[in-house]
Parts: sequence; structure tokens; C-alpha cells
Amino acid sequence: MRILVATAVPAERDAVARALSGAPVDVLAVGVGPARAAARTAAALATAPYGLVVSAGIAGGFLPDAPVGSLVVADEITAADLGAETADGFVPVTELGFGTVSHHPPEALVRETASATGARTGAVLTVSTVTGTAARAALLRERHPTALAEAMEGFGVAEAAAAKDLPMLEIRAVSNPVGPRDRAAWRIGEALAALTEGFGKLAPVLEGWKPYDR
Repeated sequence: MRILVATAVPAERDAVARALSGAPVDVLAVGVGPARAAARTAAALATAPYGLVVSAGIAGGFLPDAPVGSLVVADEITAADLGAETADGFVPVTELGFGTVSHHPPEALVRETASATGARTGAVLTVSTVTGTAARAALLRERHPTALAEAMEGFGVAEAAAAKDLPMLEIRAVSNPVGPRDRAAWRIGEALAALTEGFGKLAPVLEGWKPYDR
């Protein structure tokens, strides 16, 4: 089974590729944001018979559950800002009567990934605008109580995978807390190292997993 791993930027791609050398895996940097990630992933999926799609990279973590340097594996991939603002608050697109806002990776694969890597399991939110205030972070946690991290590509990659009826996984290494934007608190190098280490432990799981284990 061939696997496609989609990252946002080359640094993430290289961190994953270092751990998966020789495995039947293609690691691509598909760009930042859900729309570009969806388009580039869909184009890649048209080129080969993949059996699994993985979105991987760094992310903001919701404290205290996902501290800097930790790994998160998504049991739910949700577009947190796909919908409408109303006088009564945010309404997801599903409540407007169309579309979808969440994808759920195979439960068995999530469990095996968490077991192999020590990753925390919870929702990973996809946003088009990165959270930069404590108020916004609190609001997201109120709407999504199981959220552990936010990033910008997972839902787009999942949409492309779903269009091909392919299973999906999302793995994130936490580089900074979700909340007030403080670049001095970012630990990108530490997160990339955690991503490489995590995929090193995960390689046997990915290579041994079968699509019918959904």
C-alpha cells in the first residue's frame, strides 16, 4: 500500500521524510491553508493508487492538554471556521443545511498511532486564520471541548482524501500554545524534531496497516 503524507511547507516535509526513508511513502509539501492543501493533495492523489493519506506538520496546542513539543493525533478533523456568524453566534455550515465540517480517521489506526508514538488523541481544528488572542482560544475550546490543536491544512487534505474514498490520518507536533501571538514562545525546531521522532516510531504501523482495518 502506498501512502501520501501531505505537509504544508518544506521544513515539515523534510522532518517527516527523514524518518520514512525507504518506506512506500510519498511526502509532499502541499502549501498553507485548507484550499491549497485540498487542491494540491487532490492533484497528487490522481497520480498513483494510494491507500492512505496523512496530514502532518506542526500546530498550535491548547494548553494544558497539548504542551509544546507534544504529539497530537486527530480522532476528529474539523473545519472550525466554516460556517456563518449570526447574532446568536457562530453556526457551522452543516447547520445551514449543506456541506460537512468534520472527518473521522479510522479508530483502529488512531489507537495504533497513539500507542506507537505516545501522541495525545483529540480533535484537531483546521482554521484559515490562526488564533492570536486568549478570547479566541477560549471560544474555540468552548465550541470544541475535545480540541487539542489547531492547524491550517488537515480539513483540506481530508476533503481530498474523502473525494477518493481514502482513509485519512492527521498528526501534529505542537510548536506553540494556541492563544496570544508570541513568536518568542514558538519552538518550531523542537516541534519538527518531535515530528521526525514520532514518524520514526510510526513507520511500522503505517506500513503494516490495511485499508480494510477501518
